[in-house]
Amino acid sequence: MRLSVVIPCFNEIGTIGQVIEAVKASPVKNCEIIVVDDCSTDGTRELLQSKLEPEVTQVIYHHKNKGKGAALRTGFAAVTGDIVIVQDADLEYDPQEYPLMIEPILKGKADVVFGSRFQGSRPHRVVYYWHMVGNKFLTTLSNMLTNINLTDMETCYKSFRREVIQSIKIKESRFGFEPEITAKVAKMGCRIYEVGISYYGRTYKEGKKIGWKDGFQAIYCILKYNLFS
Repeated sequence: MRLSVVIPCFNEIGTIGQVIEAVKASPVKNCEIIVVDDCSTDGTRELLQSKLEPEVTQVIYHHKNKGKGAALRTGFAAVTGDIVIVQDADLEYDPQEYPLMIEPILKGKADVVFGSRFQGSRPHRVVYYWHMVGNKFLTTLSNMLTNINLTDMETCYKSFRREVIQSIKIKESRFGFEPEITAKVAKMGCRIYEVGISYYGRTYKEGKKIGWKDGFQAIYCILKYNLFS
């Protein structure tokens, strides 16, 4: 079994090196690591080019900032492993938990696994109350239309059998990727599992990017891909 790790990256000069090091130190040793730089302007691109490219399998550079969904679309097209996992370029999610994320697929029970920040007893940094409320609202709305019982639709940590993720045409270029992919794997009848993960959330001062406008976009995408697509 080979694991492909896709790291979408935009202006993460302070963490991208640590994230790559953490992925390489994960318990899953046979890893293909693909970084997609989404036209960073803070020196991240130069750091990748000058120092970090030899540390990973491949770095793909966007020449225009397109958004997280677009970076994932690029990365998914390039993967060759049996299982694909999304790893954000910050330090909010722990690669030591890859075995949790891929176990249901390895056992032949799942096609897709969501890592839930709201399940289990693993550590969770206490950050924004209204983000938690918003996440639960979006997850509930998504569940009502997909008829699946996720606890954390908006999680970054999602793993897929490669055949599944490469068969899906991803249209959303920003954070709408999460509700879009959830709707599409549900419509495909994929076997979806959820596992509890830890979460080391960032504040906006520390570089968090998602905002309230993305919440409204997520509502639009939930309705679009469940009712009209």
